[in-house]
Amino acid sequence: MKFTEQHDQLRRTVREVIEKEVAPYDTAWEEAGAFPAHQLFKKLGALGLLGINKPEASGGMGLDYSYQLVMDEEMGGCAGGSIAMAVGVQTSMATPALSRFGTDELRREFLVPAIAGDQVAAIAVSEAGGGSDVAALKTTARKDGADYVINGSKMWITNAAQADWMCVLVNTSDDKPHINKSLVIIPTKTRGVNVGGKLDKLGMRTSDTCPVFFEDVRVPQRHRIGEEGMGFMMQMVQFQEERLMGAASALKSMEKVINSTIQYCRERSTFGQPLIDNQVIHFRMAELQTEVECLRALIYSAVEQYVDGNDVTQLASMAKLKGGRLTRQVTDACLQYWGGMGFMWDNIASRAYRDSRLLSIGGGADEIMLGIICKFMGILPGKKRK
Repeated sequence: MKFTEQHDQLRRTVREVIEKEVAPYDTAWEEAGAFPAHQLFKKLGALGLLGINKPEASGGMGLDYSYQLVMDEEMGGCAGGSIAMAVGVQTSMATPALSRFGTDELRREFLVPAIAGDQVAAIAVSEAGGGSDVAALKTTARKDGADYVINGSKMWITNAAQADWMCVLVNTSDDKPHINKSLVIIPTKTRGVNVGGKLDKLGMRTSDTCPVFFEDVRVPQRHRIGEEGMGFMMQMVQFQEERLMGAASALKSMEKVINSTIQYCRERSTFGQPLIDNQVIHFRMAELQTEVECLRALIYSAVEQYVDGNDVTQLASMAKLKGGRLTRQVTDACLQYWGGMGFMWDNIASRAYRDSRLLSIGGGADEIMLGIICKFMGILPGKKRK
């Protein structure tokens, strides 16, 4: 991956935003279990950071995805994973399909204010009874005149408590699971939309996550993104960006934990020498940093191919799989070297340990990623190599 001065300037801008607009308030947000999404997103939108690879006609920068990669990687420099995830929902989960397949009218109504930071978006796919099994979702949208009437529920919805609208995957027919689904934009103030209380999560506690219930929710059929029945395919396309974002945002986070652990081990002495002088520790730090660089190379390779217009489902799945497992490995190893301090709630390693665990679950669990990779390798039962 070759980066230009424009890429480097974007890196500096994101770092400055984190230092000025996130770092001073992060502890208070973590304790409160939420952050002011509208306030922060408006500042990000004013800098163009919510529409880096979105069309200029919708207020975006119109840049290729390598610039979004830079944004995602630098957002991993936040103290925890919550802010990077919440911003990622806005840029890489709730809006890619709308940007690519939505009508001009739909983009003006929902994409333009999302890019400007005037509205907060959420993606609503997962259900309590389905999780990673997207094909098994139960929420329905029944046609009634020019409208859809939607009933069902969604679970673990990031940004839900503050979202102005949600990109919702629903069943619009009784056809086969992969061709009966559509993506529909539902404003959260619509009658019949009920957002439940914030969920008490293990990690990502700065981000509000809630269940959402739809009871006879009526929205115009023009709120549908693209053709009816194409929702499953569109969501698979969105997953490519979601999974690349998740893996990319883990890079700086892991490096921050590694470097903080090295510094602590330099300052902490046991048995007459700094901890870092123990070969088992400094060798381990070298191994972990090497693994991070390997993941970075995989992500960069996937992004290069994505920019070239290639399907990177396999590489994105590999990156997410490796990212989720590596964050667990890095945070667990580093936490150990902090000793008793590592078991404290506000330790950098323990927070990363809690926050990063989601990467192996959200956006498709590790097992789903393995299944996708096996499919492309042609080693699933009854499948041939592509």
